[in-house]
Amino acid sequence: MGKTRKMSEKIVAKLANPAPLGLLGFGLTTVLLNLHNAGLFGLDTMILGMGLAYGGLAQIIVGIMEYRNGNTFGTVAFTSYGLFWWSLVALIILPKSTLFMGLTAPSNAAMAAYFFMWGLFTLAMFFGTLKGNRAIQFVFMSLAILFFLLMARELLGNPQWFNTICGIEGVICGGSAVYLGLAEVLNEANKKTVLPICPVK
Repeated sequence: MGKTRKMSEKIVAKLANPAPLGLLGFGLTTVLLNLHNAGLFGLDTMILGMGLAYGGLAQIIVGIMEYRNGNTFGTVAFTSYGLFWWSLVALIILPKSTLFMGLTAPSNAAMAAYFFMWGLFTLAMFFGTLKGNRAIQFVFMSLAILFFLLMARELLGNPQWFNTICGIEGVICGGSAVYLGLAEVLNEANKKTVLPICPVK
């Protein structure tokens, strides 16, 4: 019995931190989508593929891993945003699919409601970061702002000038998640602060 417990403790001690994977999956996909919003290129399978795989599946896997680590915040955050990417891809491709005849694309009002609910969820989650570090706080607050900007964009009828604003803000938000993900990897690998994340004292 004692030997089994020691082996279990060794296994637990070797568990890696899955959060950087989730942050990078979210961040890279968000940057690419918002480069599209800013008008640099069209909406194509590159973005949809990233949304399904790295932005979606990777974050869901990370959420499950965070559950194993006993991290409720990480479980809810990563799983939710992974499923956000899947739902966003579904909203784009389902109306165009021949497998589901009769489905219509969401109206501007419906998409405004969609982004509002995600913005509200993200704002609430922001308060769960207040004892973390400034970098994660910036990620969540900038993401909440992005969702509310996207809501406003839908209500305004998707004017390109406003879409560009959303794109720039989204690149900043995604870039901050990429920075935090890389910082956690590099700081742990080097056993010192390579990229500061400004922990709350």
